[in-house]
Amino acid sequence: MNIIDLSAEPEHIPTLAAWHHQEWAYLNPGGTLADRMNRMQGYLSKGLVPSTFVFKQDGQLAGSAALLASDMDTRPRLTPWLASVFVAPPFRRQGIGGELVRHVMSRAKLGGIETLYLFTPDQQAFYEKLGWQMLSREAYRGAVVTVMQARLQAR
Repeated sequence: MNIIDLSAEPEHIPTLAAWHHQEWAYLNPGGTLADRMNRMQGYLSKGLVPSTFVFKQDGQLAGSAALLASDMDTRPRLTPWLASVFVAPPFRRQGIGGELVRHVMSRAKLGGIETLYLFTPDQQAFYEKLGWQMLSREAYRGAVVTVMQARLQAR
């Protein structure tokens, strides 16, 4: 398996934080790289939520996906969230993003989670191919995003 829990290799936090900050800083106005690194330290707990999973290919860090209690402060009732799905540019178009998403969905289902949520500014079609459904399109922190859900278990 190329996917491991970040808690097994926390030395990847600076790289992941830099990738995520570069990709999504506009959605976190005022947030710094140091803030992001500090937040990621909290993902090293032994529990399922929060957690981050990383994909390694040939020993190189290639991508990540996280499971968080909340990812949109405007949607506090929705929990938990798939977040920080990122694949480094040299590794894109190889199925890594889909593997990461399916891994988090599987772990969440095994953990008894019935529904997962996410928001994306530009990857709705990618998530729909993985079984996610759109809940809404809305303005969030200066961007238009799609809020989505995936039902993992029958209620």
